[in-house]
This record gives sequence, structure tokens and C-alpha cells, in this order.
Amino acid sequence: MLKIGVLGAGHLGKIHLNCIRSISGYDLVGFYDADPLTAHAVQEEYSIKAFEAIDQLLDAVDVVDIVTPTVSHFDCASKAIRRSKHVFIEKPVVASPQEAKRLVSLAHEAHVKVQVGHVERFNPAFLAAEPWIHHPMFIETHRLAQFNPRGTDVPVILDLMIHDIDIVLHVVQQNIRKINASGVPVISDTADIANARIEFDNGCVANLTASRISMKNMRKTRFFQRDAYVAVDFLNKKAEVIRMQDPQNGASDDPYALLFDAGNGKNPKQVYFENPEVKPLNAIQTELESFYSAIINNTQPPVTIDDGVAALDVAYQILDKVNFSLGHLK
Repeated sequence: MLKIGVLGAGHLGKIHLNCIRSISGYDLVGFYDADPLTAHAVQEEYSIKAFEAIDQLLDAVDVVDIVTPTVSHFDCASKAIRRSKHVFIEKPVVASPQEAKRLVSLAHEAHVKVQVGHVERFNPAFLAAEPWIHHPMFIETHRLAQFNPRGTDVPVILDLMIHDIDIVLHVVQQNIRKINASGVPVISDTADIANARIEFDNGCVANLTASRISMKNMRKTRFFQRDAYVAVDFLNKKAEVIRMQDPQNGASDDPYALLFDAGNGKNPKQVYFENPEVKPLNAIQTELESFYSAIINNTQPPVTIDDGVAALDVAYQILDKVNFSLGHLK
């Protein structure tokens, strides 16, 4: 079994602790939290050892799960990597592109596994839809959340939009040609709503919108590709595929078949509706299981440190564009 410890026992940290206890390959040794009151409360509630220092926990484990505030990610991860510990680290991977470059160098030199917690990769709706996504040329994402003071210390781009940035980069896998973006700080001191347009070398365009001041929650992404449209509802765990193809048996004899006449003498296309099966699963537990598998089988984690750094780099490019546009409004 792999001995694992958790750094950070806040809201998300406690979710990670529960998930790890459900994974048979992990031996949960304990956790560390900088707040003594939180550490004591979690130790009592979960009957898990609270370490008094990060170094003590690192010396007792093979794997560390970092669920601390983003500003401390680099310090925690670098300490673990220097001790040759495998590292699972929540998104965003670190607080800045500069820290990201240093951490990548450390990880590659130490030959340890590092996985970044871009949990939407493991969302059951996305997993169900992913086999249907082939070379999309237009992608539209909406990640809208009701206002919550927690997390407003960072722009909405790093808090919410980065989820969709990772999904888009994972699906498109092309060099970025151009980025345009704008945003507004409505309630907090940083952008609370933002929109970005990412153009790729192959002509694909992704239009991303993120807001934390909406009246309702929404997490939807739509992929448009040749003869097909794929919709993923990350929030409600639903997937839908609409395809336009030649009728399967020539001219359709189904009186209820939905046909699309393209005109110009072209044969009509029949519209097919698919609802891929969305299997019930816990996305956080699944990503932690995938990390265990990568370590045991010596394979590449499904979300590598390079993936996390790529998403962070694009997020900062978008942030720079937003800050530039806001500077012109002053």
C-alpha cells in the first residue's frame, strides 16, 4: 500500500480525506493543517492523526495530497518533491507561471509522479461525452456561479475559468494563435466576470465565459464539429450528442425521422440524437484512484504537471488581457 498524507484540511481537504479512506490502495497516515483549531477539530471528527509540522508528515509518507491555499502550493510541493515524494496537487497548480517553471524543473529532476487536480477531466458527463468529441472547430463554455465570498481573493479566471481552459486544451491539442479577453470586477477587487476567446492554429475557436456573480449556477460546454454537436452539462451530469449523417438505410422510411435539407441538390441528412450513458461516480475519488494507478504501474498521470502549467499559462495570458482592458477604463 502507498502511505499518503494530506496537506490542508479545509472544505476541500476534508472531501479528499473522505475519498482517500475509500481507496483500498492508500494507507492514510494523517494530515497537516496550519490552523491548530482546524487540525484538532478534523482529528477528532475523522479519527486521523494531525501532524504538527509539514516535514513530519512528509517523512512518514510516500505520497502527499496538497489541498492548501494556492499561494502555498509551490512551497508545499517543492518540499515534497525534494524528498522524492509523489505529489497530487489541487488546481491551479501554483500561484504564478514563474513558480510553475521552477516546479516543473524540480519534478522532472526528481523523477516523481505529479498530478494536478483538474477534476472536471473526471466528471462523469465529460467521460461519457469524450469519445464523441472529434476535432471540434468551435467550443463554447459557460461556468457561472452564485456569489460566495470564499475564493474572491483571486480573479474568476483562476478560480473558475481555469477548469474550462484545461478541458479545451485537452480536447483541441493545438498551438494557440491568439487570445482576446475582457472582464469586470463587480463586487471584489479582481475580475468577477470574464470572457475569453482563444484561437488555435487549426482554426478552432473557443469562447469561454466565467462568472461568480450569477443568479444561478451553470457549468456547460458545447463542442461543435463536422456533422455533430456535443453538449456536456458538468453540473447536472448530463451529456447529449446530435449528429447529422446520411440515413442509415438510404432514404429514411421512418415518418418521424428528422431530416435536414442542405439544398443545392445535396442529399438530405438525418438527425440522430444520442444520450451517452453517464455512470455515477465520484470525480475526486476517481482522480485520486487514477494517481494511485499511475504510481503503481509507473505510467503517466492523466493530468500531468505539464497540463497544469499549460492551463495556468493560458489563464495568466487571459488575466493580462483583462487587466489591460481594465487599465484603459481607469
